[in-house]
Amino acid sequence: MLDRIIFCNSRDMIKSVNVAQLKPGMYIHDLNCGWMEHPFALNQFKIASPDQIKNIAAAGLHEVYIDTAKGLDVADAKTVEEVKKQLDAKLVEIATKKPEPAHIHSIAEEMVKAKKAYSDANRIITGMMQDIRLGKQIETEQAAQVVEQMTNSIFRNKDAMLSLTRLRSKDDYTFQHSVSVCTLLVSFARAMELDRDTIREIGVGALLHDVGKMKVPDAVLNKPGKLTDDEFKIMKSHVVHSRLLLENTPGMTRIGIDVAAQHHERFDGSGYPLGLKHDGISLYGQMAAIVDVYDAITADRCYHKGMETSVALRKLVEWSKFHFNEKLVHSFVRSVGIYPVGTLVKLESEKLGIVFEQHEKNLLTPKIHVIYDSKRMSFITPHDIDLSKPVGNGGGDKIAGYEDPAKWNIDPLKYL
Repeated sequence: MLDRIIFCNSRDMIKSVNVAQLKPGMYIHDLNCGWMEHPFALNQFKIASPDQIKNIAAAGLHEVYIDTAKGLDVADAKTVEEVKKQLDAKLVEIATKKPEPAHIHSIAEEMVKAKKAYSDANRIITGMMQDIRLGKQIETEQAAQVVEQMTNSIFRNKDAMLSLTRLRSKDDYTFQHSVSVCTLLVSFARAMELDRDTIREIGVGALLHDVGKMKVPDAVLNKPGKLTDDEFKIMKSHVVHSRLLLENTPGMTRIGIDVAAQHHERFDGSGYPLGLKHDGISLYGQMAAIVDVYDAITADRCYHKGMETSVALRKLVEWSKFHFNEKLVHSFVRSVGIYPVGTLVKLESEKLGIVFEQHEKNLLTPKIHVIYDSKRMSFITPHDIDLSKPVGNGGGDKIAGYEDPAKWNIDPLKYL
């Protein structure tokens, strides 16, 4: 959605400027942060007073987009197209930097076990959240068992479990977000080559990172729209509730608690609840912050359309200048892939296909299961191509962009 808002036809009119360059009379086109990461009622508005600029800075924002057709200009500011080219070049650099280890199992072999682990995790976290509402004790053994299942699956083939994070209900965001964050964070930790015991502790913390939301009133938690300033303060209190709940839960480790307590802290100190910065945030809290934002901005909700993966990754790279540890963002991009397995893509030949395997040396050239001809509007005999290979040797095509499976009535998981 942000891609459609920012990268519009009047590209030269939309510019990226530092908050220090803002002045009354400029028109804010986009605040350049996650939809729930700022307290303003609108994402677009004309600056009428210096107080508004102070509020933008106080929200921890560093760079915003202005529309020079609707307000004052900054002559030397980069256009949105220039910013996009720089970020895309950075994504290419990240994608081609480091090979990943070969898969042990094929995605087809692993999918059945991955589905069971993912289903079990959703069932268990839903039950735990309901128990917390009733004042019951959190059962960490249950969480640890399902995280072990998920971790084993990810070690056998991470793409099977990661592909399942794309299938979520708009109405069960809170529960499914917890499972998705767990999946993504365990995969991230594996890519970072952390030891198995640490990965399990991270996974348990990730699965339980939002338990404090059960202490937030339903009227705020499930409000179908923008929160007021007071409601936003109440929502932010869920982090403190999560920490207190987990600190009083037998079996929780410091690593797991850090994941929950620090996933809204930001590398530049602009986060909450403590405003920690740099090394004041644990490695696990820094990793959790990246994953939490990525999952939140890519998720569809009843009142908000999620970003495409390409846009979300570009935004993470952009925000890593301030809000996140840049090296960790690069590692996360490599762990999830530029074109994650299960993604429906359109090729330059106008064929549609599903990504079913990442290329070890270049994340921009995955293997594709081609199933549809968009020119003829018809399904074709399925066949596989390897985009890392030349014409006549099983390759010879390029990805033109992402496609919405719902638009074509295609279920990618069916083909995996």
